[in-house]
Amino acid sequence: MSDPIPSSTVVLLRDTRRGIKVLLLRRNSKIAYGGSWVFPGGRIDPDEIAKTDHNALQAAKLAAVRETHEEAGITLEQEKLVYFSHWTTPVIRPKRFSTWFFMAPVSEKKVEIDGGEIHDFEWHTPESALQAQNQGSIELPPPTFVTLTQLSRFGSTTQALEHFAAQPPLEIQPIVTLNNEGIIYLYNGDGGYASANPEEPGRRHRLLQPKQGAWTYICEP
Repeated sequence: MSDPIPSSTVVLLRDTRRGIKVLLLRRNSKIAYGGSWVFPGGRIDPDEIAKTDHNALQAAKLAAVRETHEEAGITLEQEKLVYFSHWTTPVIRPKRFSTWFFMAPVSEKKVEIDGGEIHDFEWHTPESALQAQNQGSIELPPPTFVTLTQLSRFGSTTQALEHFAAQPPLEIQPIVTLNNEGIIYLYNGDGGYASANPEEPGRRHRLLQPKQGAWTYICEP
């Protein structure tokens, strides 16, 4: 089991006539999550950890601002970042990340990519991104899918940012299980999480990834 690499990512939100739009970047197929459509982000640099006296959250914010500028040419104000979740890659993966997820509002839609790590970009509504993934035209990693599903409930960036700023950040360390229908990612708080048994009774907090058909994120209160 490899140690997770500290990293940071940012969900960039802007308001349009069609509702919220989110920036998705397509990664180079030769790097981690290659070919997938993801939010801007990357590793936290050692100097960012040193600058913040090893304050992990503050270092993650520095990395979020830097990576957004490097990958998308967009300059963010650090104080506008809303920390809303933290994901750790499942232990079964050969390369693992410990990732702070932030949201931030932007007004400009202009994006500049380098053609190296990032090969393409699109501004999507959460619904259009999820539909494209269901149709097989784009590939989304589970954390991106879950985040877009969460955002699909909101009609404006203000609503989304105010909601997540008022909530404790969601901490997720997935446990991956299999059944005849496909993959079940058990998330923290699920009734089957402690035993890694999706059949255990109790609350449901999980992602269903069937062999065929649409993914489903379930988060019961």
